[in-house]
Amino acid sequence: MWEYSEKVKEHFFNPKNAGVLAGANAIGEIGALACGDALKLMLHIDPVTEIVLEAKFQAYGCGSAIASASGLTELVINKTLAQARAITSREIAEFLGGLPPEKMHCAVMAHEALQSAIANFRGEDWNSDHEEAALVCKCHGVDAAIIERAIRDNGLTAVEQVGACTGAGTGCTTCYERIEDILLRVTSEVAAAQAMARQTEGRAHSAEAVAETGRASRAPAASEGSRAGSVNLFSAATRPASAAPARPPAQRPAAEASPLSPASPLPPPSAGMTNLKKIRLIEETIEDLRVYLRKDGGDCELIDVDGSNVLVSLTGACVGCQMASVTVSGIQERLIAKLGVPVRVIPVGRSAH
Repeated sequence: MWEYSEKVKEHFFNPKNAGVLAGANAIGEIGALACGDALKLMLHIDPVTEIVLEAKFQAYGCGSAIASASGLTELVINKTLAQARAITSREIAEFLGGLPPEKMHCAVMAHEALQSAIANFRGEDWNSDHEEAALVCKCHGVDAAIIERAIRDNGLTAVEQVGACTGAGTGCTTCYERIEDILLRVTSEVAAAQAMARQTEGRAHSAEAVAETGRASRAPAASEGSRAGSVNLFSAATRPASAAPARPPAQRPAAEASPLSPASPLPPPSAGMTNLKKIRLIEETIEDLRVYLRKDGGDCELIDVDGSNVLVSLTGACVGCQMASVTVSGIQERLIAKLGVPVRVIPVGRSAH
């Protein structure tokens, strides 16, 4: 059971900056009473320096929604608009000491209210980008932009995580496939951007190495006189007989990595990777993880690979375990790191194959 932090309790029982702000010149409203959560954020921004001087809110919803709104006001006061705009939903949750996954949508709502207020100050119609045509989850009024930002800001890799973070797909579930499409697209873009960054960094290191080699080759040679009067400390002929040969420094054994932590980033596979090679890589990765799961009395077996879906069967202590979802997420992140492309791990029964 999730234990709320003292800071969440403090901001719920004694919310900061609650009420109406008479001198507000930026207002953002998110949610609707019909959906269960609603938030109105009011800011007083200096029109010259664009520093947030005051912030107040009115909220209707659960304790996490009130705490998120209260925490947000504390975060934005004395910030410039540029600094305030950069605040993410994850930072709001971290400011409170963390929120349970099923309440992360409260931090997302606070973040969206902030973006709406900033747009209002700029004279922009923020809601025009969030009209019904762009809605993905009509049950909770969550559009594609909100889902995409939540995925990027929080590193989400599963549809269930998107639902916990934004509320999308937790109603009638008819939007499940659209959420999955957005998730695959965004995670692919993130993976491609990370691969590009690694390649750029590699080229920079290679260029530096070439430059260093060039500088060494251009270094002036020692004069004959200086060579005659010098002693080469690295020459076997001039090394004292009693001197022991230099030994390379002892290498410390690497600490054992967490079995379900993401693997070291690898460049994404080429477009020509065969499906057979992909399946074999998935099999090898899961087989490596089974050793650790078996130590705790559980097990995981690959059942099938259907496109980007990896079907697995959890057995033993993994069945019904409260941490089963964490295990599945860990396996999924490990596979994404190995393959370089987004995949979704789905636990199924043995009859699925």
